[in-house]
Amino acid sequence: MDVDLGERSYPVHIGAGVRHQLSGILAGLGARKAVMVSARPRSLLPDTGLPTLHLPARDGEEDKSLATVERMCRDFAEWGLSRADAVVSVGGGTTTDSVGLAASLYHRGLPVVHLPTTLLAQVDASVGGKTAVNLPQGKNLVGQYWQPSAVLCDTDFLETLPEREWRNGYGEIARAHFIGTGDLRRRPLVEQIAASVACKARIVAADERDASLRHILNYGHTLGHALERATGFALRHGEAVAIGTVFAGRLAQALGRIGEARAAEHEEVVRHYGLPHRLPAGVRDAELVALMRLDKKAMTDLSFVLDGPQGPELVASVPEEVVRSVLARMPRED
Repeated sequence: MDVDLGERSYPVHIGAGVRHQLSGILAGLGARKAVMVSARPRSLLPDTGLPTLHLPARDGEEDKSLATVERMCRDFAEWGLSRADAVVSVGGGTTTDSVGLAASLYHRGLPVVHLPTTLLAQVDASVGGKTAVNLPQGKNLVGQYWQPSAVLCDTDFLETLPEREWRNGYGEIARAHFIGTGDLRRRPLVEQIAASVACKARIVAADERDASLRHILNYGHTLGHALERATGFALRHGEAVAIGTVFAGRLAQALGRIGEARAAEHEEVVRHYGLPHRLPAGVRDAELVALMRLDKKAMTDLSFVLDGPQGPELVASVPEEVVRSVLARMPRED
């Protein structure tokens, strides 16, 4: 399928073995050489068909930093990478984000091709052109929009994922239930990935730079990002988003936007995928509220993407007392 952005449109290929299309894609870009930044073993990597510098990466929030981006850009320069060349990312969401940002900054922008190797990265991070790294003050606070030239979602990469990494990806699929994919719970994996990508592609094509509609992709993320930081990233992104999705349903009900049955559906969907639905023990509500105020959507006050009569939308200036009340009633781990 294509992400339709006019001259910057690009294909997303989904299925077993699609990584082997990489050399043809790079040839089509006219690249003379490439840098492949990979968090996976060399034995699993496809041939680029070009002189290639292989750089090791490490998935995880601890390496999603400006220091990592600087290190990559220095390596690009030492390899003599130019605007006639290309960058390839191979890894999970954090690798995809940081490599995308490095590609966007070096020489003010090089073509980048993403080979996401986790379920989370295939259904979310690799599509849409958002690149970012973290600061101590919050997630994804330094970044920009830089669309890839192609995305290759090879399901062969998923065969060795540990169980927790599957849950990490299903957190994003669960929240997609409430932003336009419909019920994916009993669909085959490839169809779940394709439906999630199609939904995101449609939203990105309509609002590439978060002016309005694209906000709904952050469903469940405001509390989710706060939980990641409050737990020192002991909660994985998808796990935190799952809890944030349950919270979003309860908050929407508290604000009179949806009824009890629709709010309960949030927890039902999250639990179906084996995801956490309770707040972790030891995390204070006051800390979560303070962290949610740092959310990029929260311009001046607490803001959340919430379900409602016309579907999901960004709701600004949600009263803090309502947020605290809903947090206080959330189930907690012992």
